[in-house]
Parts: sequence; C-alpha cells; structure tokens
Amino acid sequence: MKKFFALALSLLMVSGAMAGDAKPKKQAEQSEGIQFTVVKENPITSIKNQNRAGTCWCYSSLAFIESELLRMGKGEYDFSEMFLVHNTYLDRAEKAVRTHGDVSFAQGGSFYDVIYGMEAFGLVPEAEMRPGVMYGMELSNHNELSAVSDAVVAAIAKGRHRSLQVSPDGEMLWKKSIEAIHDIYLGERPEKFVYNGVEYTPKSFYESLGLNASDYVSLTSYTHHPFYTSFALEIQDNWRWSQSYNLPIDELMEVFDNAIMNGYTIAWGSDVSEDGFTREGTAILPDVDKVSAELDGSDMAKWLKMTEAERKSKPMAVEQKWVSQEERQRAYDNWETTDDHGMLIYGIAKDQKGTEYYMVKNSWGEAGTYKGLWYASKAFVRYKTMNIIVHKDAIPAEIREKLGL
Repeated sequence: MKKFFALALSLLMVSGAMAGDAKPKKQAEQSEGIQFTVVKENPITSIKNQNRAGTCWCYSSLAFIESELLRMGKGEYDFSEMFLVHNTYLDRAEKAVRTHGDVSFAQGGSFYDVIYGMEAFGLVPEAEMRPGVMYGMELSNHNELSAVSDAVVAAIAKGRHRSLQVSPDGEMLWKKSIEAIHDIYLGERPEKFVYNGVEYTPKSFYESLGLNASDYVSLTSYTHHPFYTSFALEIQDNWRWSQSYNLPIDELMEVFDNAIMNGYTIAWGSDVSEDGFTREGTAILPDVDKVSAELDGSDMAKWLKMTEAERKSKPMAVEQKWVSQEERQRAYDNWETTDDHGMLIYGIAKDQKGTEYYMVKNSWGEAGTYKGLWYASKAFVRYKTMNIIVHKDAIPAEIREKLGL
C-alpha cells in the first residue's frame, strides 16, 4: 500500500513508546470532544516510527506478527523491518524488469509481502538491521534511496535493450547493481546472528517461532468479483498478485469483531485521505445526510461548520454513516477509496454516545492525542477498508465453511 506522505510528514514523531506505557483508558480523558471506554484490548508491542519511508505495509504486518506471538504465548519480539524491505524491493525490481515496467517499482507494498517474505527469507531481530544506520540516523529516510534505485530500475525496465548483460557467474549485472544500492542505503542482510545465546540464520529463526505463513489469509469485500471466491486486489502495490477472499461487507465486519473478541489482532489496510481521519488519533465517518434544523447546536452541526483543518484536529462524537455494499463499491470504482496505509487493529472501544470504534496501532511514532494509537469508528472501517490479514482461526466457523477454509 502506498505511503501517505502528506499526513505522515506533517506529524511530530518520536519512537519507543512501549505497549505497557500506552493506556487508552487514561489517554482518552485528554480529548475535549470525544472520550473512549475500552471494551476489549489485545496485547501489542511497542509503537514504531516508519518516518520518511513508504514502509507502512512492513511495519503494520510485523506489528501483526509480533502480536500473534504474544497471543501464542511466545513472548515479545521486535523484528527488523529493513530486512524484509531489502528482500522485497529486490523481488519487486525483478518483477518490474520482467514486465518492462508495467509492474511499478515503488516503496509501497502489501501485507502479503511480509507473510510471503517471512517464509521465503526468514526474520531477524531489529538489532541486527536497524533503520537509518547506514546514513547516521535512527529512523528511515528513503527519499534518496528511491531517487537512485527508481532510476536504475526504470533504465533497465523501460530502456531499449536487445538483451541484458550477464556476469561470468551467470547473474544479471543490473541485479547486482540494485542489490548493492540497497546494501548501501539499508545495510547488508545478515546471514547468521546470535539471539539469546543461540546462533540462527534468518530462516531458522523464523522456523523457531512456531509461525505458519499458511495460517494467515487476506479478506476483502467488493462486488466486481463473486463473493466467497478469491481474487487479486487491483491495486498497484499488490504486485505479487496475492489473493484475497471476498466477503459481503456485513460478514467482513463479523470477522473484525469475532477476531478481536477472541484475542486476535488484524492487519488493516485502509484509505486515510478522508476528512474524518484526523491527525489527533481518530477516524470517523459523520452522517452528514442526517443533518436538519433540529440539529442546530449539536456536535454534528458544530463539526460541519469547521474547516477541513479543524475537522482533522478537533474530533467530535458525531452521528456515523453506515454505508451500503453499493456505496463501498462505488467509492472503490471511482478512486475515492484508495490503497493508502497499513495499520494494526487490536481492540474495541466505545465513545460517550455508545458508538463503537476499533483501537488501532499506527507506525507514525508517538503522534496524536493517544501517542501513536488511533480510534477508528466501525462506520469508517466498514467504508474504507481495502483488505485485512487475519489468522484463519479468527474467522467465524460458518464464514470459514463458506470460504472452504
């Protein structure tokens, strides 16, 4: 999914808040317009900061995997995003060249890049390959990396070459060059490392964790493909053409609630360009169609009179719009719903009016009122979800049966 740069770069970010320090019940009291009460909260690891890099897909997916290990009683882990980013970018460069540039080469990616990547390449601890260290920083800045690597891939993929040059050992020279670029900017991928006194390779480390990539499935909800079948979401960053199971939106929402209430977390891909997605840590979908003269002086009336900037900075507990399947589809078809950002859903809360929200872990450091956490109304999630990744056991049994899982 593509990086939502405009919003991310406008936030003042700091990393390192531990999950144990994040107490939404107390933090919610700091908001003047909206207060939350936690209904169900599942364990998460520390808040991370992707900074100036389009790597939300990796941060959110690894946040999901780290929470899975907490759920499984395996303890707390902090995995290196840059290890999987490095490997994924090399694969994406090859796909771009093979398709003569018809597959884009970009910083974005999908949840499947991590699900596929942990099985294909393995995992390494964060300490083995940290962001920013190759250019003396503590956080990622991939602007220069992209300027260099994009130019190389474009020159090969879209150049008028009769054939591509091969080294004496049989490897494409352009592949060596793009690998060297990523070694320079991201660091070399470790072949072996020691963790808690045991030596591992990235693949043996992954295998030691008890994870199974085939346990995780992608779900979506659109009408241009039959329900209860799978298809490749038509978004640029799904360049591996991974499949998502297609559910009616009401059943997809059942999966959200069933997962959270039974201790599972959810990797959540969403459009975050709506006015209702605020910089302060909330995502709402106000029902502006219900506004009438009787609402004068209400929170909804006040919200409508705000400027766009005020709406993003001053969330209020207003009436939410419950969209239909057709409205979801129309927004996807006309590009109102786009593939913007990946996050982790880990809980459910209610505001003072009883409206339900999902609790969200973001990857923008300690941004916003809730120090890196967001509250996304169920109405917003219903409308703007692109796809999710869940453990297949988090899906209600009757829905699993319909999907053949």
